[in-house]
Amino acid sequence: MDVKLKMNQKFSDLQGGLFLEVTKADVGEGVGKLLEKGYKIMAWADPFFPDPAIPNSVKDAMIKAIEGGFPAHYSMPIGLFDLRQEIAKKVERQTRLKINPSRNVIVAPGSDSGLLYSMMPFINEGDEVLITDPSYPSNFLNPKLLGGVAVHVPLYEEDNYQIRIEEFEKRLTPKTKMVLITHPNNPTTTVFRRESIEKLCDFIVKNDLILVSDQAFEDHIYDDIEFVIPATLPGMWERTVTVCSISKGIGLSGLRIGYIYADDKIMDVLYGGAVNVLGAASTVSSIGAIAALKDEEHLKVTYERLERRRRLAYEVFSKIPGVTLSMPESGILCWLNVSKLGTAKEASAQILEDAHILVNEGTPYGFQGEGHLRIVIACFNDDNEAVDAFNRIASALTKLANQKGIN
Repeated sequence: MDVKLKMNQKFSDLQGGLFLEVTKADVGEGVGKLLEKGYKIMAWADPFFPDPAIPNSVKDAMIKAIEGGFPAHYSMPIGLFDLRQEIAKKVERQTRLKINPSRNVIVAPGSDSGLLYSMMPFINEGDEVLITDPSYPSNFLNPKLLGGVAVHVPLYEEDNYQIRIEEFEKRLTPKTKMVLITHPNNPTTTVFRRESIEKLCDFIVKNDLILVSDQAFEDHIYDDIEFVIPATLPGMWERTVTVCSISKGIGLSGLRIGYIYADDKIMDVLYGGAVNVLGAASTVSSIGAIAALKDEEHLKVTYERLERRRRLAYEVFSKIPGVTLSMPESGILCWLNVSKLGTAKEASAQILEDAHILVNEGTPYGFQGEGHLRIVIACFNDDNEAVDAFNRIASALTKLANQKGIN
């Protein structure tokens, strides 16, 4: 019996690496096998991996809670009230939106599940979702899992990956239901400028669409670039679902805490299905997240470390023959154009073979990702260890460039 014939067609062609090679680093056991061999992983968007990274404020709060015994119990499916309250305070500091922690915020066990859940109430069979390309791979898969259709809207390197609104307009159909963006963008690190966001929001309001804004990388934006949050613009609050995380900016990926904020008419539905879909976030992780959100000094220190790290990475990678990149504008990533050296698969394989480092091929990030690599430059606590890894990557790519006659 071919059991896949019994499956929902939206799921049946997913591959987890058991029978065919999978290029995504977060699928299957590939990363685990490389770690066993002593390879370094710079493909998970997990700051300071694999080194210790829990600030004392968070550690102390979690230990105290464990010693008291309370984390043995469920938190509410919508999240501990104290955590939702701290989230509301953070959102107000960032946006000046005064949101109600009991009406406008829900906690998810990570922003990945939050991202899928934020789309679930809206997508019917055949609905189209306009998604910037390149973008986070889940952005393209999630609509399919919900019965919708992912429509790729290209961003162009020559525009610094800013939005061309005409690319959205030409893909608009009667089936278009939603726009989905990752802002700042993963993998390019691009911060969409005010002009881009305003034009996009005008397009969304004019065509009566829903926006899901994935803002997992919002906490660290460099060079004083203005960060315009779509939910704050005219006509957008009632039609925007904003998805955030403590994984990237605060560097607590393993706690698996994300959150969503939105208008109460949207949130009422999300509250209603939370126990069925999200379950409840880990209680001890939630207590740690409360401490993390209160510790604004930790966020500042992390910003300084990551700002320094992106400069170190740019200094090394910008000297590789045939490789181009822009200075990262946000977050923990670098996006390299290696198309002159060959395919993304060739380039990543060379790095894996020579440097024993796993990086991301660009192809899962959309049609525009071919010929690119995504490198998580925030890995490792120590700058010297990071620079050593950068140099090993550069050496591997330089070897590939020499083989192609590029000097």
